[in-house]
Amino acid sequence: MVGYEIFRRGAMCIVLAVTMCSAVMAQYFTPPETKTTAPPGLEGIGIDQHLNEQVPLNLTFNDEQGKPVKIGEYFHEGRPVILNLVYFQCPMLCTEVLNGLTSALKVIKFVPGKEFEVVTVSFDPRETPQLAANKKEMYLKKLGKPEAAKGWHFLTGEQSQISELAKAVGFRYRFDPKLDQFVHAAGIMLITPTGKIAQYYYGVEYSAKDMRLGIVEASQNRIGSLADQVLLYCYHYDPRTGRYGATITNIVRLGGIVTVIVLGSVLVLLFRKEKQDQGIGTGRV
Repeated sequence: MVGYEIFRRGAMCIVLAVTMCSAVMAQYFTPPETKTTAPPGLEGIGIDQHLNEQVPLNLTFNDEQGKPVKIGEYFHEGRPVILNLVYFQCPMLCTEVLNGLTSALKVIKFVPGKEFEVVTVSFDPRETPQLAANKKEMYLKKLGKPEAAKGWHFLTGEQSQISELAKAVGFRYRFDPKLDQFVHAAGIMLITPTGKIAQYYYGVEYSAKDMRLGIVEASQNRIGSLADQVLLYCYHYDPRTGRYGATITNIVRLGGIVTVIVLGSVLVLLFRKEKQDQGIGTGRV
C-alpha cells in the first residue's frame, strides 16, 4: 500500500492546487479599460510598457562604495532582476515605493542575491554613493534578511546613463526647479536574466504572490516549487493590470485531468478489492 499512499498524496496535492486556483480566480478578472487624463502638472509623466525590449546592460553607474559598475554585472543566469528608479532624497513617493517593495520581499521566500537580484537606481545625478549606502542600510534593516546585502544594490550615476536607462524601461519624469523636486510615477520592473523587460508592477503596493510568480516565470522555471509551476499554469500575467489573472481554460483543463485521475484511481481500488474478496470467498489468499 506504500505506492498507493504516495499516489494518493500526489493526487491530493493536485486537487488542492486546483481548488486554490478556482477559489481566488474571480478577483482577478480584468477590469474594463478606462481612459484617463493626467492631472495638471503631471502631463508627460508616467511609465510606458516596453515589454520584451532589451535593457542596455553596458550602462555605467556607481555602487554604494563609489565603485564604477556596469548594470549588466547584476544579471546572472537563472536570476531575474527587480529594477526600480527612485531618488534617495525624495520627500514622499519614492519612500512609499521602497516600503512597498520591502513589504513584498519580506513575504516571499526567495532571497535577493540567491534566486534574484534587486537594483535600485537613483535618477537624480546630484546624489552620491554615500546617500545610496545610507538607503541600503536602512532598507536591509527593514527587510530583516542580512543575507540580502549581496543581492540588493543601490546605484547612482551621471545624467546620460540615467536618461538612457529611463528611456529603455519607459520611465518618464522631470525636474521641477520651483520645488527642487522630481515629478515622477511609481512602479517597479521585472527583468529577465538576459536583460529583457518581462513585467511591470504599478503603484506603491505590490502583491507578493504576483512577484513570486513573476520571478519564477522570468527565471524560465529554473527556480520555484511544483506548486509554483501549477499556479503558473493556472494564472497568466496581464500587462494591462500588472497582475496575474486566472486562466479559465487551463483551470478547467487541469480540473478535468484531476477528475480522470481520481475516478481512475477509485476504479482500480474497487477492482482490487473485488479480486481480494473473491480470493477470500474461494479460500485463496
